[in-house]
Amino acid sequence: MSIDKTDKKILDILQSEGRITNAELARRINMSPPPTLERVKKLERNGYIQNYVALVNPTVMGFTCFTYVEVTLVRHGTERVEKFIKSITELDRVMECHHITGSADFLIKVASKDIPDYEDFVLRTLTSLPEVQNLKTLVVLSTLKHKTRLPSYATDVEEGN
Repeated sequence: MSIDKTDKKILDILQSEGRITNAELARRINMSPPPTLERVKKLERNGYIQNYVALVNPTVMGFTCFTYVEVTLVRHGTERVEKFIKSITELDRVMECHHITGSADFLIKVASKDIPDYEDFVLRTLTSLPEVQNLKTLVVLSTLKHKTRLPSYATDVEEGN
């Protein structure tokens, strides 16, 4: 599917204002509401829009400790990697999981209430996964920048690409 400048503008607006009404979105892109809604539905169907979410304040919910954990597997065979991926993606406290290059195999982000809660998670959950050989933890002291919106140049994708 190719997208045009209007689709790119829709994506740009929705990344910042996911709850905008269709009427307001239509007004901002200088279009009537019915074709605006059809464009949004087309962007959803074609995978440009993956989901709509509410960003919840983690501190208010009791999550004050975030860690990035480098995970090294025992072996790198397809079966072990797939088993690890299945296990880790089922863990609700794992917020992100990235297959990476370098000395570790995966980088995961874990939400915890505090350090003792994280320690319990490591001892009872992560180290109990048979594919895991080594863990290296990086504790987040403070978050200086956190974005969910892609850089603006992401909407400058050439039409048709």
